[in-house]
Amino acid sequence: MNKLPKKFVDRIGSNIKKYQRIAVTQQKSDVAEADTVTLVKDILAEVFGYEKYEELTSEHQIKATYVDLAIKIGGKLRLLVEVKSAGAELADNHLRQVIDYGAHQGIHWVILTNAVEWRLVRIYVANQISHEEVCRIVLADVNPKNEDHLQCLFLFAKEGLTIDAMDAFHQQAQLFNKFTVSAIMRSEPVISLLRREIRRLFPDIRVGNENLSQLIENEVIKRDTIEGDKAKEAASRIKKAASKLERAKNKIEKTTTPEAVS
Repeated sequence: MNKLPKKFVDRIGSNIKKYQRIAVTQQKSDVAEADTVTLVKDILAEVFGYEKYEELTSEHQIKATYVDLAIKIGGKLRLLVEVKSAGAELADNHLRQVIDYGAHQGIHWVILTNAVEWRLVRIYVANQISHEEVCRIVLADVNPKNEDHLQCLFLFAKEGLTIDAMDAFHQQAQLFNKFTVSAIMRSEPVISLLRREIRRLFPDIRVGNENLSQLIENEVIKRDTIEGDKAKEAASRIKKAASKLERAKNKIEKTTTPEAVS
């Protein structure tokens, strides 16, 4: 969890309520997209702390068109912002164009917003371009005194961007998620521990690790945490972490053996 700068916390406390009211009003009025872009620019400046006339621009051209908003820090492009009208419901297909833009510009992060809802999205470029939503906030629901809400807002803010808070948050989210927990539950140490506990509670039951593992995979855990790229990545991370611990343990044992001590 990030230690939040006082300047950031004070700015949120001073400005968030004003823009919560404006965003909801524009949503109900179903204003034009151009008006929403103006509001988003104001929110980025007064709530999230970007310099309105130096770091926010609608004049960044990619291919033959312009993105809704681009955020530049020290003249370097850091974030792309796709804006939809305040009354529009955000959808994944709204991201296609800006993700394509970001991928070709080497930008890893984009924001999709209608001023009311804000989504922070990570772009991946490997064999094919893909994306993952990392954080979502609804401006009207934000409580400036809630630490969790402030932590989410910090990811969108200039202070967060300058210390790469988004990447740190994303890394943490990758490590602590349903795929990681699923992989750990199916690991040999946990299966063995579970088998021992079953035998302790029910001495008459005889069950092997393999049968227990199959039961967990087929009937206990949801399939989407076992199959697919994210599941494979989680299993790989756990395997590497276990290997690292084993190497460290062996190294300690070598340095503490009687031969090593003498």
